[in-house]
Amino acid sequence: MNLIDLRSDTVTRPTAGMLQAMTRAETGDDVYGEDPTVIRLEARLAEQLGFAAGLFVPSGTMSNLLGLMAHCERGDEYIVGQQAHTYKYEGGGAAVLGSIQPQPLENQADGSLDLRQVVAAIKPDDFHFARTRLLALENTMQGKVLPLDYLAAAKALCRERGLGLHLDGARLFNAAVALGVEAGAISGCFDSVSVCLSKGLGAPVGSVLCGDAALIGRARRWRKMVGGGMRQAGLLAAAGLYALDHQVARLADDHANARRLAEGLQALGYAVEPVQTNMVYVEIGQAAIALRDFAASQGVRLTASPRLRMVTHLDVSAAQVEQVIEVFAGFTQQGGYESSN
Repeated sequence: MNLIDLRSDTVTRPTAGMLQAMTRAETGDDVYGEDPTVIRLEARLAEQLGFAAGLFVPSGTMSNLLGLMAHCERGDEYIVGQQAHTYKYEGGGAAVLGSIQPQPLENQADGSLDLRQVVAAIKPDDFHFARTRLLALENTMQGKVLPLDYLAAAKALCRERGLGLHLDGARLFNAAVALGVEAGAISGCFDSVSVCLSKGLGAPVGSVLCGDAALIGRARRWRKMVGGGMRQAGLLAAAGLYALDHQVARLADDHANARRLAEGLQALGYAVEPVQTNMVYVEIGQAAIALRDFAASQGVRLTASPRLRMVTHLDVSAAQVEQVIEVFAGFTQQGGYESSN
Protein backbone atom coordinates (compact mmCIF):
# COMPACT_ATOMS: atom_id res chain seq x y z
CA MET A 1 0.00 0.00 0.00
CA ASN A 2 1.34 3.43 -1.01
CA LEU A 3 0.84 5.70 1.99
CA ILE A 4 -0.70 9.12 1.45
CA ASP A 5 0.74 11.38 4.13
CA LEU A 6 -1.20 14.60 4.73
CA ARG A 7 0.22 15.48 8.14
CA SER A 8 2.54 18.18 6.75
CA ASP A 9 4.53 19.22 3.69
CA THR A 10 7.66 18.45 5.73
CA VAL A 11 7.24 14.76 4.87
CA THR A 12 8.29 15.25 1.23
CA ARG A 13 11.16 13.19 -0.12
CA PRO A 14 13.86 14.35 -2.54
CA THR A 15 13.04 13.72 -6.18
CA ALA A 16 15.41 11.80 -8.44
CA GLY A 17 16.60 15.04 -10.01
CA MET A 18 17.28 16.58 -6.61
CA LEU A 19 19.28 13.54 -5.51
CA GLN A 20 21.37 13.77 -8.67
CA ALA A 21 22.03 17.45 -8.01
CA MET A 22 23.16 16.60 -4.48
CA THR A 23 25.65 13.99 -5.70
CA ARG A 24 27.20 16.53 -8.11
CA ALA A 25 27.49 19.33 -5.54
CA GLU A 26 30.79 21.13 -5.08
CA THR A 27 31.60 21.26 -1.39
CA GLY A 28 33.91 22.95 1.08
CA ASP A 29 33.94 23.78 4.77
CA ASP A 30 31.03 26.15 5.30
CA VAL A 31 32.12 27.17 8.80
CA TYR A 32 35.23 28.56 7.12
CA GLY A 33 32.96 30.14 4.49
CA GLU A 34 34.45 27.91 1.79
CA ASP A 35 31.51 25.86 0.52
CA PRO A 36 30.78 27.18 -3.01
CA THR A 37 27.31 25.64 -3.24
CA VAL A 38 26.23 27.14 0.07
CA ILE A 39 27.58 30.50 -1.05
CA ARG A 40 25.56 30.27 -4.27
CA LEU A 41 22.36 29.37 -2.40
CA GLU A 42 22.74 32.20 0.12
CA ALA A 43 23.53 34.76 -2.59
CA ARG A 44 20.74 33.62 -4.85
CA LEU A 45 17.99 33.79 -2.24
CA ALA A 46 19.27 37.07 -0.83
CA GLU A 47 19.22 38.65 -4.28
CA GLN A 48 15.85 37.15 -5.18
CA LEU A 49 14.28 38.47 -1.97
CA GLY A 50 15.97 41.87 -2.10
CA PHE A 51 18.56 41.54 0.68
CA ALA A 52 22.29 41.99 0.93
CA ALA A 53 23.11 38.62 2.48
CA GLY A 54 21.79 35.19 3.44
CA LEU A 55 22.68 32.46 5.92
CA PHE A 56 22.04 28.75 5.37
CA VAL A 57 20.97 26.89 8.51
CA PRO A 58 19.65 23.39 9.30
CA SER A 59 16.05 24.29 10.14
CA GLY A 60 13.36 26.94 10.08
CA THR A 61 13.31 26.92 13.87
CA MET A 62 16.98 27.90 13.93
CA SER A 63 16.53 30.46 11.16
CA ASN A 64 13.76 32.23 13.07
CA LEU A 65 15.70 32.02 16.33
CA LEU A 66 18.80 33.57 14.77
CA GLY A 67 16.69 36.30 13.21
CA LEU A 68 15.07 37.21 16.53
CA MET A 69 18.42 37.13 18.35
CA ALA A 70 20.06 39.26 15.65
CA HIS A 71 17.34 41.89 15.99
CA CYS A 72 16.99 41.89 19.78
CA GLU A 73 19.18 42.01 22.88
CA ARG A 74 18.58 40.45 26.29
CA GLY A 75 15.54 42.04 27.90
CA ASP A 76 14.06 43.19 24.59
CA GLU A 77 10.61 42.22 23.40
CA TYR A 78 9.06 41.07 20.16
CA ILE A 79 5.37 41.30 19.27
CA VAL A 80 4.02 38.12 17.71
CA GLY A 81 0.84 36.17 17.06
CA GLN A 82 -0.52 33.64 19.55
CA GLN A 83 -0.54 30.99 16.82
CA ALA A 84 2.78 31.93 15.23
CA HIS A 85 5.52 29.33 15.02
CA THR A 86 8.08 31.70 16.52
CA TYR A 87 5.93 31.90 19.65
CA LYS A 88 3.99 28.65 19.95
CA TYR A 89 5.80 25.90 18.09
CA GLU A 90 9.53 26.53 18.39
CA GLY A 91 10.15 25.50 21.98
CA GLY A 92 10.29 29.00 23.44
CA GLY A 93 13.80 29.39 22.02
CA ALA A 94 13.76 33.18 21.85
CA ALA A 95 12.96 33.40 25.58
CA VAL A 96 15.17 30.50 26.70
CA LEU A 97 18.23 31.13 24.55
CA GLY A 98 17.90 34.80 23.67
CA SER A 99 16.28 36.21 26.85
CA ILE A 100 13.83 37.92 24.51
CA GLN A 101 10.34 38.46 25.89
CA PRO A 102 7.43 37.60 23.59
CA GLN A 103 4.36 39.82 23.60
CA PRO A 104 1.75 37.59 21.97
CA LEU A 105 -1.43 38.96 20.38
CA GLU A 106 -4.41 37.01 19.11
CA ASN A 107 -4.29 36.30 15.40
CA GLN A 108 -7.21 37.56 13.36
CA ALA A 109 -9.32 35.19 11.25
CA ASP A 110 -7.30 36.07 8.16
CA GLY A 111 -3.99 35.23 9.87
CA SER A 112 -2.95 38.83 10.41
CA LEU A 113 -2.38 40.80 13.59
CA ASP A 114 -4.59 43.82 14.19
CA LEU A 115 -2.13 46.69 13.74
CA ARG A 116 -4.08 48.80 16.23
CA GLN A 117 -3.42 46.13 18.83
CA VAL A 118 0.23 46.08 17.79
CA VAL A 119 0.49 49.82 18.44
CA ALA A 120 -1.21 49.41 21.82
CA ALA A 121 1.25 46.64 22.78
CA ILE A 122 4.37 48.73 22.14
CA LYS A 123 5.89 49.54 25.53
CA PRO A 124 6.76 53.10 26.62
CA ASP A 125 10.43 54.04 26.75
CA ASP A 126 10.64 53.36 30.47
CA PHE A 127 13.06 51.10 32.36
CA HIS A 128 10.12 49.35 34.03
CA PHE A 129 9.31 47.68 30.72
CA ALA A 130 11.03 45.41 28.25
CA ARG A 131 12.07 47.36 25.15
CA THR A 132 9.78 46.61 22.22
CA ARG A 133 12.16 46.08 19.32
CA LEU A 134 10.54 43.83 16.75
CA LEU A 135 7.29 42.76 15.11
CA ALA A 136 7.28 39.17 13.82
CA LEU A 137 4.72 38.07 11.22
CA GLU A 138 4.15 34.73 9.48
CA ASN A 139 3.15 34.24 5.83
CA THR A 140 1.45 31.97 5.06
CA MET A 141 -0.29 31.77 8.43
CA GLN A 142 -2.13 28.47 8.80
CA GLY A 143 -2.42 28.41 5.03
CA LYS A 144 -3.72 31.98 4.80
CA VAL A 145 -1.93 34.63 2.75
CA LEU A 146 -1.33 38.09 4.19
CA PRO A 147 -2.33 40.75 1.62
CA LEU A 148 0.36 43.03 0.21
CA ASP A 149 -1.42 46.18 1.38
CA TYR A 150 -1.47 44.81 4.92
CA LEU A 151 2.27 44.11 4.75
CA ALA A 152 2.89 47.65 3.49
CA ALA A 153 0.89 49.03 6.43
CA ALA A 154 2.88 46.89 8.87
CA LYS A 155 6.12 48.14 7.33
CA ALA A 156 5.00 51.77 7.66
CA LEU A 157 4.02 51.20 11.29
CA CYS A 158 7.39 49.68 12.13
CA ARG A 159 9.27 52.52 10.43
CA GLU A 160 7.22 55.08 12.31
CA ARG A 161 7.73 53.38 15.68
CA GLY A 162 11.36 52.33 15.21
CA LEU A 163 10.71 48.58 15.18
CA GLY A 164 12.32 45.88 13.12
CA LEU A 165 10.04 43.64 11.05
CA HIS A 166 10.77 39.91 10.70
CA LEU A 167 8.96 37.42 8.51
CA ASP A 168 8.66 33.75 9.25
CA GLY A 169 8.36 32.91 5.56
CA ALA A 170 8.49 29.15 5.97
CA ARG A 171 5.94 29.00 3.14
CA LEU A 172 6.79 32.32 1.51
CA PHE A 173 6.73 30.81 -1.96
CA ASN A 174 3.26 29.38 -1.38
CA ALA A 175 2.11 32.91 -0.55
CA ALA A 176 3.79 34.33 -3.65
CA VAL A 177 2.29 31.71 -5.96
CA ALA A 178 -1.16 32.26 -4.45
CA LEU A 179 -0.88 36.03 -4.98
CA GLY A 180 0.64 35.66 -8.45
CA VAL A 181 3.67 37.80 -7.54
CA GLU A 182 7.40 37.32 -7.19
CA ALA A 183 8.50 36.39 -3.67
CA GLY A 184 10.43 39.67 -3.51
CA ALA A 185 7.17 41.60 -3.59
CA ILE A 186 6.42 40.12 -0.17
CA SER A 187 9.90 40.05 1.34
CA GLY A 188 10.52 43.68 0.36
CA CYS A 189 8.34 44.79 3.26
CA PHE A 190 10.62 43.15 5.86
CA ASP A 191 14.01 43.66 7.50
CA SER A 192 14.65 39.93 7.71
CA VAL A 193 13.04 36.85 6.24
CA SER A 194 13.35 33.16 7.08
CA VAL A 195 12.59 30.78 4.18
CA CYS A 196 12.21 26.99 4.54
CA LEU A 197 13.45 24.77 1.74
CA SER A 198 12.24 21.58 3.42
CA LYS A 199 8.47 22.11 3.22
CA GLY A 200 6.61 22.61 -0.06
CA LEU A 201 9.84 23.11 -1.97
CA GLY A 202 10.78 19.53 -1.18
CA ALA A 203 14.40 19.75 -0.02
CA PRO A 204 15.33 17.30 2.75
CA VAL A 205 16.92 19.85 5.09
CA GLY A 206 17.54 23.56 5.43
CA SER A 207 16.34 27.13 5.66
CA VAL A 208 17.89 30.46 4.72
CA LEU A 209 17.76 33.66 6.78
CA CYS A 210 18.09 36.83 4.70
CA GLY A 211 18.78 40.39 5.84
CA ASP A 212 21.33 43.17 5.62
CA ALA A 213 25.01 42.38 6.03
CA ALA A 214 25.18 43.49 9.66
CA LEU A 215 22.17 41.41 10.72
CA ILE A 216 23.47 38.32 8.94
CA GLY A 217 26.86 38.85 10.54
CA ARG A 218 25.27 38.77 13.98
CA ALA A 219 23.17 35.76 13.00
CA ARG A 220 26.26 33.88 11.79
CA ARG A 221 27.87 34.32 15.20
CA TRP A 222 24.69 33.07 16.91
CA ARG A 223 24.55 30.13 14.50
CA LYS A 224 27.96 29.00 15.67
CA MET A 225 26.98 29.39 19.34
CA VAL A 226 23.82 27.28 19.04
CA GLY A 227 25.58 24.53 17.09
CA GLY A 228 24.25 25.29 13.63
CA GLY A 229 27.56 25.48 11.82
CA MET A 230 27.87 22.74 9.18
CA ARG A 231 30.89 21.61 7.21
CA GLN A 232 30.43 20.20 3.68
CA ALA A 233 26.89 21.53 3.62
CA GLY A 234 26.88 22.00 -0.14
CA LEU A 235 25.30 18.56 -0.43
CA LEU A 236 22.24 20.03 1.28
CA ALA A 237 22.44 23.45 -0.34
CA ALA A 238 22.37 21.78 -3.76
CA ALA A 239 18.95 20.38 -2.90
CA GLY A 240 17.79 23.89 -2.08
CA LEU A 241 19.09 25.28 -5.36
CA TYR A 242 17.37 22.48 -7.27
CA ALA A 243 14.12 23.23 -5.44
CA LEU A 244 14.30 26.90 -6.38
CA ASP A 245 14.91 25.96 -10.02
CA HIS A 246 12.29 23.23 -10.37
CA GLN A 247 9.75 23.17 -7.55
CA VAL A 248 8.37 26.67 -7.03
CA ALA A 249 5.85 27.00 -9.87
CA ARG A 250 4.49 23.53 -9.14
CA LEU A 251 3.24 24.76 -5.74
CA ALA A 252 0.16 25.82 -7.70
CA ASP A 253 -0.59 22.10 -8.15
CA ASP A 254 -0.60 21.65 -4.37
CA HIS A 255 -2.99 24.56 -4.02
CA ALA A 256 -5.31 23.08 -6.66
CA ASN A 257 -5.22 19.69 -4.93
CA ALA A 258 -6.07 21.33 -1.60
CA ARG A 259 -9.06 23.10 -3.15
CA ARG A 260 -10.26 19.85 -4.70
CA LEU A 261 -9.91 18.05 -1.36
CA ALA A 262 -11.90 20.79 0.38
CA GLU A 263 -14.65 20.65 -2.26
CA GLY A 264 -14.90 16.88 -1.99
CA LEU A 265 -15.16 16.95 1.79
CA GLN A 266 -17.73 19.76 1.75
CA ALA A 267 -19.85 17.68 -0.61
CA LEU A 268 -19.77 14.89 1.99
CA GLY A 269 -21.02 17.28 4.66
CA TYR A 270 -17.76 18.06 6.43
CA ALA A 271 -17.21 21.56 7.83
CA VAL A 272 -14.21 22.87 5.88
CA GLU A 273 -12.54 26.26 6.22
CA PRO A 274 -11.87 28.29 3.04
CA VAL A 275 -8.66 27.18 1.30
CA GLN A 276 -6.08 29.63 -0.03
CA THR A 277 -2.91 27.58 -0.42
CA ASN A 278 -1.94 23.99 0.44
CA MET A 279 -3.69 23.58 3.80
CA VAL A 280 -7.16 22.20 4.40
CA TYR A 281 -8.70 22.61 7.86
CA VAL A 282 -11.68 20.42 8.76
CA GLU A 283 -13.71 20.49 11.98
CA ILE A 284 -13.81 16.86 13.12
CA GLY A 285 -14.46 17.30 16.82
CA GLN A 286 -14.57 14.17 18.95
CA ALA A 287 -14.18 11.93 15.91
CA ALA A 288 -10.53 12.92 15.50
CA ILE A 289 -8.91 9.76 16.88
CA ALA A 290 -11.36 7.43 15.20
CA LEU A 291 -10.82 9.19 11.87
CA ARG A 292 -7.05 9.00 12.20
CA ASP A 293 -7.18 5.27 12.90
CA PHE A 294 -9.70 4.55 10.12
CA ALA A 295 -7.66 6.58 7.61
CA ALA A 296 -4.48 4.77 8.64
CA SER A 297 -6.15 1.43 7.89
CA GLN A 298 -6.82 2.78 4.39
CA GLY A 299 -3.28 4.01 3.81
CA VAL A 300 -3.82 7.69 4.69
CA ARG A 301 -1.83 9.33 7.46
CA LEU A 302 -3.56 12.12 9.40
CA THR A 303 -3.06 13.82 12.73
CA ALA A 304 -5.67 13.33 15.44
CA SER A 305 -6.96 16.86 15.99
CA PRO A 306 -10.50 18.21 16.41
CA ARG A 307 -9.50 20.96 13.97
CA LEU A 308 -7.80 18.65 11.50
CA ARG A 309 -5.10 20.11 9.28
CA MET A 310 -4.27 18.35 6.03
CA VAL A 311 -1.41 19.59 3.89
CA THR A 312 -0.96 18.81 0.20
CA HIS A 313 2.55 18.61 -1.26
CA LEU A 314 4.62 17.22 -4.11
CA ASP A 315 4.22 13.61 -2.92
CA VAL A 316 0.41 13.83 -3.09
CA SER A 317 -1.10 13.54 -6.57
CA ALA A 318 -4.51 14.60 -7.83
CA ALA A 319 -5.49 10.93 -8.03
CA GLN A 320 -4.50 10.41 -4.42
CA VAL A 321 -6.67 13.36 -3.38
CA GLU A 322 -9.62 11.48 -4.85
CA GLN A 323 -8.60 8.44 -2.78
CA VAL A 324 -8.58 10.58 0.36
CA ILE A 325 -12.09 11.85 -0.39
CA GLU A 326 -13.22 8.23 -0.70
CA VAL A 327 -11.67 7.44 2.67
CA PHE A 328 -13.66 10.25 4.28
CA ALA A 329 -16.78 8.98 2.51
CA GLY A 330 -16.16 5.53 3.96
CA PHE A 331 -15.69 6.96 7.43
CA THR A 332 -19.03 8.76 7.14
CA GLN A 333 -20.79 5.67 5.85
CA GLN A 334 -19.66 3.61 8.81
CA GLY A 335 -21.09 6.23 11.15
CA GLY A 336 -17.81 7.77 12.23
CA TYR A 337 -18.90 11.34 11.41
CA GLU A 338 -22.31 12.97 11.50
CA SER A 339 -22.73 15.15 8.43
CA SER A 340 -23.54 18.82 8.89
CA ASN A 341 -25.81 18.69 5.80
